[in-house]
Amino acid sequence: MRVPRPAARLRPSPTSGDQAGARPTYLCGVTATGYAERPRVAGAPALFGRVMGLVALTVGFATLGVWVARGWGGAGWFIAWLLALGCLIGLNVASARGNSGLALVLLFGFGLLIGASVATTVNYYAATDPTAVRQAFGATALFVGALGSAGFAIRRDLSFLYRIAFWLLLGLLLAGIALIFVRIPAAYTAWSVIGLGVFGIYTVADFNRLRRAGTQEAIPLAAGIFLDILNVFLLFLRLFGRSS
Repeated sequence: MRVPRPAARLRPSPTSGDQAGARPTYLCGVTATGYAERPRVAGAPALFGRVMGLVALTVGFATLGVWVARGWGGAGWFIAWLLALGCLIGLNVASARGNSGLALVLLFGFGLLIGASVATTVNYYAATDPTAVRQAFGATALFVGALGSAGFAIRRDLSFLYRIAFWLLLGLLLAGIALIFVRIPAAYTAWSVIGLGVFGIYTVADFNRLRRAGTQEAIPLAAGIFLDILNVFLLFLRLFGRSS
C-alpha cells in the first residue's frame, strides 16, 4: 500500500573534531554553523538530567504538533518543515550567543513544527495500522535507550563518529532520492535498516558528548537527541508498516 510521503528527515550534528564549542547543524544536507567559546564543563549527571528533560518536553511539543496538523493537506507539511529548519538554525545561533531563553523557545517551536511536518505520515499509520505505531514506539525506546546508555558509559571521546555518520547520512539521502524513481520493495527495507544504523551512530555519539559538554550546549544537544529519536521512530514505523 502506498503511503503519504513523510517529511524529509532532519539531523543536527557537531563537528567531527572537538573544536571549542563548535556545532554545525546539518539538516538534509544544509549546514548552518554557530560557534561559541566552550564554557566550563558541567557535571555529567546534572547535564544529562537537564538535556533529557528538554528532550522529553520537545517530544511533547512534537506530539502536539502531530495532533494540531492532523487535518492538514497539500504543502502544509513542507511549510512547517521550512519553519522548523529556521528554528533549528536559530536555536544554535542563540545558544552560541548565550541567549538561552530564546534558544529554549526556538527548541520548543522546532518540536511543534517538526511534529506538524510529519503529521500526515504518523496520522496515516495511526488510522490504518495502529499496531505498527505501537511497535515503532516500543522499538524506538529500546533502540535509543540501549545505544544511548552505551554511548554515555563509554569514557573515550567518540566525536570522530560524527564525520563517519555525516557521510553515511549524505549517502542515505542520495539513495532515498534515487528510490523515488526506482520502486523496489526490498530496497526500501534495506534503506530503512541502513538508516537505523546511521542514526544509531548519531545516538551513541550524542550521548557520549554529554559526558564532556558544557552547559551552553544543553539545548543544541537536546535538539540533536530529539532528532535521533524522531528519525529512528519514523524508520521503525516504515519497517513495521511494510511488514504488516
